[in-house]
Amino acid sequence: MRVMNLVTLALIILGGLNWLVMGLTGHDVIGMVFGGATLARLAYVIIGLAAIWQLMPGFQSFTVGEVDAERHLHHP
Repeated sequence: MRVMNLVTLALIILGGLNWLVMGLTGHDVIGMVFGGATLARLAYVIIGLAAIWQLMPGFQSFTVGEVDAERHLHHP
C-alpha cells in the first residue's frame, strides 16, 4: 500500500499545482499536456480518485492510529 499512497499523493500534488497555475495564469497545464478533452477529463477523474484514496487514511486515523491508517490497515 505504500506505493499506492505515494502515487496518489503525487497525483494530488500535481492536481494542486495545476490549480495554482490556473489561478495565477489561467492556463490548464494538465489539459495542455493531455491535449484532447477526453484524455484531460480522464486525468482529472484519476486525480479525484487519488484524493478519495488519501481521504480514507485521514478518517481512519481517528480510530486506528495514524501509522495503521496510512497503511490502510483495518482493526476491529
